[in-house]
Amino acid sequence: MLFIWRWLSLDERWWAKFDLLKILVRRDLEARYKGSVMGNLWPLLNQLSQLLIYTYVFSIVLKVKLSLNGLPENNLTFGMWLFAGLVPWLAFTGGLTQAANSVVGQPNLVKKVVFPLALLPLVPLLSSFIESAFGLMALIVLVAVSSQTLHPTLALLPLVWLPQLLLTAGLGYFVAGFTVFLRDIPQMLGVILNLWFYVTPIVYPISAIPEQWRGWVFWLNPVAAIAEVYRDLVLVGEVKHWGEWGVASGVSLLVFCCGFSVYRHLRPAFADVL
Repeated sequence: MLFIWRWLSLDERWWAKFDLLKILVRRDLEARYKGSVMGNLWPLLNQLSQLLIYTYVFSIVLKVKLSLNGLPENNLTFGMWLFAGLVPWLAFTGGLTQAANSVVGQPNLVKKVVFPLALLPLVPLLSSFIESAFGLMALIVLVAVSSQTLHPTLALLPLVWLPQLLLTAGLGYFVAGFTVFLRDIPQMLGVILNLWFYVTPIVYPISAIPEQWRGWVFWLNPVAAIAEVYRDLVLVGEVKHWGEWGVASGVSLLVFCCGFSVYRHLRPAFADVL
């Protein structure tokens, strides 16, 4: 009975933190576009604007071609393929860049002894993930209209969301913790993400990478595997990268554990520095 009571007490505390996290995420989403006419449609419009730019540059100007089963080989197909890779990337970069300032931007909460500081980096990344869902839903509708089918593999999307959230949260804990002591981290992060984008096969197919390097790309870059599995589930209707997904999940879990451990060790000094 004592063991059960302790387990229930721990469970209640975690549920209280979960409820608080939901409140913080809802407040963050409301504050982002408060007073704007378009409201929460702005994330979708921003994603579509990037889609149009990259589609024009790579499909029309640079003549990048690809073919997918069940879809015609044209600029629309390339745009949907590109968008399927951009959706997780935009959620990843948006959450990570905002997580960097999540602690330094909330000094009042940091100095409150009872506030669970572990929630602060999770708020912006979950908000960005929810915003990316608008683009994902638009993509699913567009694919269904173009191919006249709705792939049952869409039910497997939570499997790819898990490593995506773990990777973003782990790196978010890293940058949020170190930004308290080194304010150059957000600027450095912007440069790193710009380089990271072009070494990830998002705007170009994985076949453009020499075959001897493709395995290393998936091993060292979990975002590449996540983007490819997104395309498998939404566009192809067949998962062709289970191995890459497994590697990405393992790397993401390791990054999350390391990031959270570093954040937890740095957390006692936050109030003194801020």
